[in-house]
Amino acid sequence: MCGIVGYIGYRDAYPIIMKGLQRLEYRGYDSAGIALFDGNQINLSKTKGKVEDLRNKSERDISVNGTLGMGHTRWATHGVPNDVNSHPHYSNSGDLVIIHNGIIENYEAIKTELKKRGYVFESDTDTEVLVNLIEEVKKKEKVKLGKAVQIALNQVVGAYAISVFDKQKPDEIVVAKLGSPLAIGIGDKEFFIASDASPFIEFTNNAVYLEDEEMAIIRPGKEIKLRKIKDDAVAYPMIQELQLNLEEIEKGGYEHFMLKEIYEQPRAIKDTYRGRLLVDQGLIKMSGIDDNLEKFLNANRIIIVACGTSWHAGLVAEYIFEDLARIPVEVEYASEFRYRNPVITSNDVVIAISQSGETADTLAAIKLAKENGAFVFGVCNVVGSSIARETHAGAYTHAGPEIGVASTKAFTTQITILTLLALKLAKEKGKFSESKYHEILTELENIPSKVEKALEANPLVEIIADVYKNSENCLYLGRGYNFPVALEGALKLKEISYIHAEGYPAAEMKHGPIALIDEQMPVIVIATKKGHYEKVVSNIQEIKTRKGKIIAVVTEGDEQVRDLADHVIEVPETLECLSPLLTTIPLQLLSYHIAVMRGCNVDQPRNLAKSVTVE
Repeated sequence: MCGIVGYIGYRDAYPIIMKGLQRLEYRGYDSAGIALFDGNQINLSKTKGKVEDLRNKSERDISVNGTLGMGHTRWATHGVPNDVNSHPHYSNSGDLVIIHNGIIENYEAIKTELKKRGYVFESDTDTEVLVNLIEEVKKKEKVKLGKAVQIALNQVVGAYAISVFDKQKPDEIVVAKLGSPLAIGIGDKEFFIASDASPFIEFTNNAVYLEDEEMAIIRPGKEIKLRKIKDDAVAYPMIQELQLNLEEIEKGGYEHFMLKEIYEQPRAIKDTYRGRLLVDQGLIKMSGIDDNLEKFLNANRIIIVACGTSWHAGLVAEYIFEDLARIPVEVEYASEFRYRNPVITSNDVVIAISQSGETADTLAAIKLAKENGAFVFGVCNVVGSSIARETHAGAYTHAGPEIGVASTKAFTTQITILTLLALKLAKEKGKFSESKYHEILTELENIPSKVEKALEANPLVEIIADVYKNSENCLYLGRGYNFPVALEGALKLKEISYIHAEGYPAAEMKHGPIALIDEQMPVIVIATKKGHYEKVVSNIQEIKTRKGKIIAVVTEGDEQVRDLADHVIEVPETLECLSPLLTTIPLQLLSYHIAVMRGCNVDQPRNLAKSVTVE
């Protein structure tokens, strides 16, 4: 995915766009570019590297004047990251300039045809093909930019969020969306364009989120004109008030966004169950469930679709739903779901999980599920996101913006939502006693304070990180509810420190991975008292016998594992079904500190972007 920023109005566009690109750099950071119109010409600068590299280059090489401009920070798909492939891209005439997030799948066929008509291409990108297709349509059909964009987009296959400017029409920008997010901020005689609302939050609290296959013509001082790309039907913008503030998207004194977001988890979990978890009344109130309760109670099974960290949260949910509510659950990689011809019926409930609400594979899985008659429930963090709009019902996690590419608070807040859902269904189905129900409700309410307690281990975790920062491999082991936590811990280490790591059910170690154990192999074992404790202790003894280095995450006061392990990190005691909310905390901190000590870019790990909005 990539980050798009645009401005048209009365202010200087350059500082707005550069600041916006910095806020969107989590969406892609292998190259960046900017185009500014000064009233006479388009001034364009782009470079491989970060937004700060673009700032240095543009202020040196071009005029940064003008009240209209567009910027882009890229996560490369077509064409390697370099200056030429960076956006924005010109058309052959130099009149049109475009920025684009997404993939045009049939760009090669279009490129071949345009070459026959005399067009030449400097880059390897599908985006340069698209801008020249728009130019060809504009010239051939003798139409204005908006109509040319509409006709051209009806000829392409793929996903896009685009912003296009024509210097022959210096008072307007044309934008369009299919599959990739695009928001328009509405000010007083000015408009802002961005992949999400963060670039313009200090200027306006009002925004329009384009729906798929919608386009808009934006002119300062006039109302937005929305059209359907397919049939030219008029669309009416729904203005939303943003639930975001500037303080939430700044680092707040922390060295990295990831560390800030790790420490935000007590607040994020509390915000997620606030108003939903009513312990005194013995109630869980969730309108998305209350309004569709029969769908869940009568479901043959629940299918959870997600990717990455959200998939791991889904695995935890599988344990929770089956253990508490006794509902069969299958957890699917969204990226594989629609390609294996899955069996889906109208008696299935599909839960789609995504932090951003824009994950392309998860959106595709949702559409397939709906086509087959399933009821689809979304769990996401971003209000107004595509998944929130595509699903029949759902619940927001209220984690607040997550800027660090490696998800942390997304994981724990997703588990919180899914736990609330499972508890509510278990209560409705009469699957456990009233006393057990109240015990879990009360303990869930106490989890934020216990996460705060778990965070107090940070100095110890930093010391342990220093011991293992140069490791080449690492194993993570867990059983039951904490097997998915082992997977998530390994993913975090891989993502941000580039150390090869794998997670396994602890009992599976002797079915192959034990061959890797020697004195150079650190093994992180989640060995809390609740659950399969004695079995995990046996696994630890097997590692110890083979001279593996053991880092154990244990319940406070544990002495048995302390005698076996090289390092012990304690977390507060809790119920087994809630333990992932605590055991994941030291694993997040361990990955963070190792990555920092290795000199890695924690918030922007190589080759990754925050949300994968293309296939």
